[in-house]
Amino acid sequence: MQKIYQFENGMGASVVRHNGSYGGDRGLWELAVLDQAGDLDYSTPITNDVLGHQDDEDIQNVLMEISKL
Repeated sequence: MQKIYQFENGMGASVVRHNGSYGGDRGLWELAVLDQAGDLDYSTPITNDVLGHQDDEDIQNVLMEISKL
């Protein structure tokens, strides 16, 4: 499963859960920050990698942070 989010600031996020994602085998999410072109962005203050093992509340908090970049 994958969900793509785009925010008014041009940034976005890819949120995935599957057998190969970090935490997917435990029903948790993996999130990657996306830049304005939709590419992975490892240069944000949020993370320099993907964020794995995230529950629903974690994802909502990170999505809020991305929307404020």
